[in-house]
Formats: sequence, structure tokens, C-alpha cells
Amino acid sequence: MTESLILAGTLIQGIGDDGRPIAVEQAALYQKDGVIRDIGKADDLTAAYPQARRYGSMQHVLMPGFVNSHHHVGLTPLQLGSPDYALELWFASRMGAREVDLRLDTLYSAFEMIASGITTVQHIHGWRPGTLETIHQAAGAVLAAYREIGMRASYSFAVREQNLLVYEADEQFVARVPAEIRPQLAAHLKKQRLPLDDHLKLFRMLAADNHGQPLTRIQLAPANLHWCGDEALQAIKAEADNAGVPMHMHLVETAYQREYARRRTGGTALAHLHKLGLLGPSLTLGHGVWLNEADIERAAATGTCVCHNCSSNLRLRSGVAPLNAFRRHGLTVGLGLDEAGINDDRDMLQEMRLALRVHRVPGMDDDEVPSCGEIVHMATEGGAKTTPFAGRIGRLEPGRLADAVLFDWKSITWPYQDDDIPLLDVLVHRARGKDIESVFIAGEEICHQGQFTRVDRTEVLNEIAQKLAAPRTADEQARLELGKAVFAHVKDFYRDYLAQETPREPFYAPSSRR
Repeated sequence: MTESLILAGTLIQGIGDDGRPIAVEQAALYQKDGVIRDIGKADDLTAAYPQARRYGSMQHVLMPGFVNSHHHVGLTPLQLGSPDYALELWFASRMGAREVDLRLDTLYSAFEMIASGITTVQHIHGWRPGTLETIHQAAGAVLAAYREIGMRASYSFAVREQNLLVYEADEQFVARVPAEIRPQLAAHLKKQRLPLDDHLKLFRMLAADNHGQPLTRIQLAPANLHWCGDEALQAIKAEADNAGVPMHMHLVETAYQREYARRRTGGTALAHLHKLGLLGPSLTLGHGVWLNEADIERAAATGTCVCHNCSSNLRLRSGVAPLNAFRRHGLTVGLGLDEAGINDDRDMLQEMRLALRVHRVPGMDDDEVPSCGEIVHMATEGGAKTTPFAGRIGRLEPGRLADAVLFDWKSITWPYQDDDIPLLDVLVHRARGKDIESVFIAGEEICHQGQFTRVDRTEVLNEIAQKLAAPRTADEQARLELGKAVFAHVKDFYRDYLAQETPREPFYAPSSRR
């Protein structure tokens, strides 16, 4: 049995419908065996649970742990040699990436996430060659790493069965490239393809492996419309419904993906998913940058969720998702850091500030732009609703899991902060990772003042450095050369791809040519 008390001058239980924090002053949270049992005044709870270990003080602010609702890898593409190209060019530029041990890679980004207050991550794995057996082993390594560090994770292996490099059939694209690289490209793409039946088997194997694990869950991820045929999408939906798990799907991340959907379906990607019966509260759409107003209304009407990946969209020239329209229509929105945030890391505090400010369109009506409370809700309960842990994380209430972040208020406000500014505004605008005293997951302090209690960060980073200091393997070198050889042909494929698109009418008009 483990039990503890976490004290705080202000305990933020969650965000109300009005965007204001639901707070308890001079408070304490009592957890037992990883579950919140009691919340109340500090004096009352210290008297009621005198034997419990204590953390925090009246100098601290306690709030729910953050949820990174969209994540893929540890070492970033930039670290592994791929610049910030537009998304469609990125896939070719990443072909030569170094192989990184999956335990080390997972821990690398987990360190960054936890240090910024993230307690749960939505890990969407994929883009990996191999057989069912080798991918099963790889998935197991990722899940084991999260359990090792003590982080909560929802895992899925993304289903991709077609159009692996560009938005047309692999065989057609291979025929476009020079004859001398066709065999190598065809062989590379063949290694990347896992049959749909094997994807579904993998989900069942992982779900069986994961049975009884408190920190990890398994769900399904049809990777994107262009990567899945209609039969596959419906099969994945049936599997998810049968297992009672949610789905996470990239959708219209870029203008090119919007155009692909028009060519394939004659309409929008979201309208097509609606026809196939995929929309609903169990589906989260990653990105959604190019959803139009009718799409947003339909998503809201069906309860479909969206994950806003603000920094990723900016880095990859994908555009600016219409968050203010999502808000107006009442969509459930989570926040995701995707491959890496604006600083090439996984810093949720920075991402929250970015999302807050990117959507501050010209005008003076506060209701037109996100509030700090709304952004915090996206990073906590909104994100929680996109995972299998929905209803158990994202708020601090008795009966929920004891996942929380303890901030040092003196550190945040040093050397001065006027008392008239609301606490939540100060926290969102000013808090940095250095201001986090402790991160708790299932009641366990897994990070204290930047130091991790279960895994030696320095040891892991040194091991990564040593492994990647070795020369590229023959396979890595061959993929690097193939990526360089095919890059110009990928770019040429998209040269006139948007020529027939309808004129754009942006949701936001922050600047004007005339």
C-alpha cells in the first residue's frame, strides 16, 4: 500500500465550462495506491492522514498532469538528418534516418515530456519495416520503456497499407523514377508494408500482452485517408468497436491531403469518413488543419475529437488549424507535440503558449480567441478524452488517477508578479520546466526538480551518444543514398498537384497584401 499527501496553496482540480479554474485554496490531495481518495483543506487532511508521506507546501500550485495527445518518436527528425521540409517531402528526406534503439529512443522523449509536466502520452508508432513478429517485438520495447520510467501511455501502431511515399499507388510511383533506382525503391517500399490482417493481429497480440498493466493501454490508428482503403478503414473501425478502444487518425494535415481526398472521394476527407461510419467520440483526428466549416460542424455534431498540433503544423508548412472555429462549435480538442515542438523538444508549457498566441486574431472581443483556461483544458481533460484513460485522468477528483504536476509558485513569479493577474494566466504565460517541483503519476513522484527517480537520464543519453557515434551501417547508408536519389522525384510529383484546387477562403486573415 502506498499513500501520500500533496499540499498546495492552490489546487486546480480542472477547468470549468466557463473557462475558469476549479480551485481549492490552502489545499491537499490524498492518494492511496495511485488513486485520489480525498481533496480538501490542508489542515483537515493532514489531521485525517497523519501517517501519509507529504509533498509540497502552501508555496506550491498543484494541477492535473498534461496529456500529449499526438506523439511518434524520441530523437527528432532534425537530429537524425531531416530538415524542416514540407510534410510530403519529409517522408523522402527521412528514408536515411539512423536506427535508434527503441528503449533509448522512447526514454529520450519521455524525459522531455515528463520534465514539462506531461504525465500521459498518445504514442502513434509506425513507419517501420519488418514482419508481424519483429514489429510486435518493437512495440513491446516501446511499451516496456514507458513502464520503466513510470509514464502513462496509450499505444497504437499506425495502419498504412498503400501510397507509402506519395499520394498514389506505390507501383505507379516506382514507375516514375529512373530505371536504375526502381528495384531498390520497390524493395524498400515492400519492406514497409504490413498486411491489414497482420495489423489487426498485432493489435490483438499487444492487447493480450498489456492485460492488467496499469500504466499502458492499446488502441488503433488508421494512419490517414491516403494510407488506408475504405475496406481497411471499416475493418479497423469494427475491430475498435469490438474491443471498446478509441482510434486516432491523421486527417487533412496539409493542402495536398485535402486535394487527395477530393480526387479520391469527390468531396472532403471528413465527409467520406462520415459515410463510412467512422465519426464519433471514439475517433480523434490528428491535425485537422484543412477541415472546412461544414466538416467542423459535422465533427461537432458527431462528437468527434480533434488533436491540435500547433508547432508541428508551423514547422512543416502545413498551415494553421482553425482552432477558434473548433472552439465555437464545441469540439473536444487536445494538444499534441507530434515529432517535436517549436524548440525541437517536447515542452508542453511552450506548446500551450504557442497555441494561445497563434490564434489571437485581430480584434478586441475576448471570446474570439482562446483563454488560458481553454488552453489548459485542451492540455489536460481535452487530451484525456482522446485516450482510453478518458474519465480517469485530466482532472483532480476523488476516484481519478493521481497524475499531477506540482509547480513552485515563488519560482514562477520571481522577482515580482502583481496579484491582480489571475493565477492561471500567470502560470500559462510564465511557467517553465524549471518551475516544476514534482511530477506524480499514479501517486508516485517520478520526477523531482528535473531529476528522474526510476531511470538515470545521463546514462541513457550517454548510451545514445555512444551508439550513434558508430559509422552508419550498410543498410543505413543505402537508405540515405536512396532517399537522396528519390527526393527530387517526390518533389516533382507534387509540382502541379494543387493546380485544380478551389480558391481558398481562410478562417483567419491576420495580414493583407493590399
